[in-house]
Amino acid sequence: MTIVGARPQFIKAAAVSRAIRETSGLSEVMVHTGQHFDPNMSDVFFEELDIPRPRHHLDIHGGGHGDMTGRMLMAIEPILLEEKPDWVVVYGDTNSTLAGALAASKLHIPVAHVEAGLRSFNRRMPEEINRVVTDHLSALQLCPTTTAVTNLAAEGVTAGVHHVGDVMYDATLFVADKAEKSSAILSNLGLAPKAYALATIHRAENTGDRQQLLAVVQFLQDQSRKFPVVLPLHPRTRQAALAMGVDLDGLKVIDPVGYLDMAKLLHNALEVYTDSGGVQKEAYFHHVPCITLRDETEWTETITHGWNRLWKQVAHAERREIDEYGTGRAAYQVARLLSGAR
Repeated sequence: MTIVGARPQFIKAAAVSRAIRETSGLSEVMVHTGQHFDPNMSDVFFEELDIPRPRHHLDIHGGGHGDMTGRMLMAIEPILLEEKPDWVVVYGDTNSTLAGALAASKLHIPVAHVEAGLRSFNRRMPEEINRVVTDHLSALQLCPTTTAVTNLAAEGVTAGVHHVGDVMYDATLFVADKAEKSSAILSNLGLAPKAYALATIHRAENTGDRQQLLAVVQFLQDQSRKFPVVLPLHPRTRQAALAMGVDLDGLKVIDPVGYLDMAKLLHNALEVYTDSGGVQKEAYFHHVPCITLRDETEWTETITHGWNRLWKQVAHAERREIDEYGTGRAAYQVARLLSGAR
């Protein structure tokens, strides 16, 4: 059983689901918690990425972290009892991830965590709490980098740990040509390739405090004096900006976009500004320099290899290629381990 709920998880699950379908002896039941419920952030990904339609859709979103996670726990448990899966697969670091891992482990169903071992070392981030707890509940730790393996070892987690590469790289390779051919987002927005920047803001550390959100927006507005900054606006950020009176003037604000449109925007951007872990990596996959709108990142190799920098740093390091993410076959490593460990 695969449990997903947010945009980055749909992208990763698309790659792994394809590998599962091609692996003898494996079948998959998809559960969508509903954490991302906007059609532009949910339904369109299932359509564009050929993800199996969820057998169970929980429609759980909104509320505080405890409220959301608790409701997910209550809803997932009876589904696990009904479906009786051999494995529960979770992705990344969201409330959906934590709820799935907790529900499964309490029923003694082994958990496989795709994207295990990442650490920002900032426990004020809800995502850090989610990923640490999930890692310590999981029987299979499917790590995207050797740094992630090292992080787990430092916490005493060595059993079931595998460096498989990054399944998001698999997904990027799968859709790159399709996005370039089928997406009309640039012409629709009146943009020329390599003549604009792309930005995303959604993390609670940036949207939960007016001064922080204002500082991030002012950074983007400063950048927009050099070239247009396109901002697909996350619903949480839209609500926060309205509630806090933060003006988004000067930015090219658009509604959230599907994966193909986002891939085209990323591929043709001059720079990327983001607080998203996934978008940091996707920028590298498209060989576009990134500036992370946070004070730390779990994707440290993007910093050390010069493709990314934190927004308060002065400059990027010397640029070189990153070998950690694999060759686009990480999802098949995941499927092989699930199959072999059953």
